[in-house]
Amino acid sequence: MVAGIAVLVYHLLIGQYYVKTKDAYVQGDLLRLAPQVSGTVTGITRDETQYIARGEPIVRLDPLDSQVALQQAKANLAQTARDVVQLFHSERQAEASVAAQQAQLILANQTLARDRGLLGAHGVSQQDIDRDEESTRSAQAGLRQAQATLASAQAAIAGTQPETHPRVKLAEANLRSAWLANNRTEVLAPVSGFIMRRTVQLGQQVNPGTDMLAMAPLDSVWIDANFKETELEKLRIGQPVTVTADIYGSHFKYHGRVLGLAGGTGAALAVLPPENATGNWIKIVQRLPVRIGLDPQELRVHPLFLGLSTTVNVDVHDTSGASSSEHPAWPATLQTNVYAAQDAGVEREIRRILDENVVHPGPPGAPPVAGAVP
Repeated sequence: MVAGIAVLVYHLLIGQYYVKTKDAYVQGDLLRLAPQVSGTVTGITRDETQYIARGEPIVRLDPLDSQVALQQAKANLAQTARDVVQLFHSERQAEASVAAQQAQLILANQTLARDRGLLGAHGVSQQDIDRDEESTRSAQAGLRQAQATLASAQAAIAGTQPETHPRVKLAEANLRSAWLANNRTEVLAPVSGFIMRRTVQLGQQVNPGTDMLAMAPLDSVWIDANFKETELEKLRIGQPVTVTADIYGSHFKYHGRVLGLAGGTGAALAVLPPENATGNWIKIVQRLPVRIGLDPQELRVHPLFLGLSTTVNVDVHDTSGASSSEHPAWPATLQTNVYAAQDAGVEREIRRILDENVVHPGPPGAPPVAGAVP
């Protein structure tokens, strides 16, 4: 009777304000790294259980093929720039041809008019008139051909400069692609963390999408506590939580708070959800995952590893909060900038190649100008 009264007093004074579960495990981001290009593995810098900092290379691929492709892309851009410059010079050549044909036509018309005036005085023969008319028709056909050639040359470069011509832009894009492929022969760590599993081997031929290794940033782990549906009534976002991990025992307690409740139970999220529309049905109490955030300072002192068992105790004194919210209770955005510098230097290389291979025609009568347009 004394024990029963003690339990009742404890429940009324303390126990009803705490919700506890041992069905709670450490979770975190598990990053599976794969190469962005194909190649042969020539170096592995980290192995399982080892730490790697963000931006450091983990796996290196043979760069010879990508280096050859890069040199081909550079040569192709240079040759394309020269070919496009030739198109602009062809326009000037076509303009000169039109001017020459116009002069020939004027001369032929003048000759025909003069000879027709001499025909009445028997100064020329009819045969000379026929020859003059043929020369005029030939000059007219030559002028039309020169004008068509000029129109074709103008259509090939209309609205562009050598640096902005579509063929040059395509060659630039190919050079950027080859530049990235060459820099991507080193697989970089997107975040700092520990290598969890390595499956890649030296000499292995890998392709984009090949699972090479997995790593986890252990400084941002959390707890997924699975509470019974009968224990969720008083759970609210932001409530304080104390956590004990089996790895350290009960002498050390982590402090955190409730970050959110999952939108469905484990049974509802299973690949094959249970079928309850049967004659023989037995009710089973469901569990809902509740995410618990931990203090980063405590994690640095006592790190936790993915999958470890814990005991979670939630203080439900304050039930003024919400069970769900449209606004996130913690910053969920994940990003890395280690890949942003993979194209560093490519624009400078493109500019150098164009400066060396582009010669602008310049205005009529002026000498050609080498290099980019000011």
